[in-house]
Amino acid sequence: MIQMKHVLAFFLSSMILVLSAQDEKWAIVIHGGAGDINRENMNPEAEARYRAALDSALTIGSAVLESGASSMDAVEATIRYLEDCPLFNSGKGAVLTSEGTAELDASFMNGQTRNAGAVAGVKTIRHPISAARLVMDSSVHVMMAGKGAEIFASDYDLEFVENEFFITERRKAYYERQKARQAGAEGGDGAPLIKKYGTVGCVARDQNGNLAAGTSTGGMSNKRFGRVGDAPIIGAGTFADNNTCAVSCTGHGEYFIRWVVAYDVAALMEYADMSLADAARRVVNEKLVEAQGSGGLIAVDGEGNVTMPFNSGGMYRGYATSEGEKFVGLYGDE
Repeated sequence: MIQMKHVLAFFLSSMILVLSAQDEKWAIVIHGGAGDINRENMNPEAEARYRAALDSALTIGSAVLESGASSMDAVEATIRYLEDCPLFNSGKGAVLTSEGTAELDASFMNGQTRNAGAVAGVKTIRHPISAARLVMDSSVHVMMAGKGAEIFASDYDLEFVENEFFITERRKAYYERQKARQAGAEGGDGAPLIKKYGTVGCVARDQNGNLAAGTSTGGMSNKRFGRVGDAPIIGAGTFADNNTCAVSCTGHGEYFIRWVVAYDVAALMEYADMSLADAARRVVNEKLVEAQGSGGLIAVDGEGNVTMPFNSGGMYRGYATSEGEKFVGLYGDE
């Protein structure tokens, strides 16, 4: 009888270990913006910097997930790093508005509860993604904007900076070239400015099977009149639901808002029983193309499957999994 107890105890312990091993699966996906990204416009030094930055972001998020922490913690830590990297249009290195300032947007969503938070048009919060999570976790609201969002965040332990902190020489020079072209100076014809847009984002599945998504951006270059794009709008630029997937988008925000892109991927999975890859491809490479909307998205589902479709020339992107997979890509042929 004693031996049988020992056998039973060993069997139960083995089952617990098996179940625990099944729960150790995780995945993380990131993007740093989509657009006219091709080898002809990228010198080797710049390409190496982008690849290294994306790789570092994945390393940060992977370490969080590997430790057993939540997908929300991984998403926040990863995007905070990207917000501090001047290569991307988010946080430090954000594009400038028509007034020469940085206005930042971000959103966050918890796939387990479908709770969400967002901030729009903030100018002094160093990490807008943390402010978006704060709105989600510590308020009854989903979105706060402008000065009100900053006043709310000032009651908590967030870092504030002067707006100049976000403005880099690279973005300032580009802004000046845009203004000169708009005025028809230096041989220009006064044609409308070419709007550049970009975002950083992260989606993740943790060891408990919970999904999370976050997106952060400086918006559209030379934007005016308090313009807000898709990044802080739940369902347009960000969405997460454990029953389907977590999504973060990047591209021409007006189209992503009108076509409710992030949620549409989840809806196709839920109502049309499509796979993650098929649903994302349908939205990005068919629906958006038909609407003449440019950009892409990243997504992960409850099983840890990942996808990164885009219809532009390229997209800064990457993913990593608990199986040891790791990928970083920039161009359309990768």
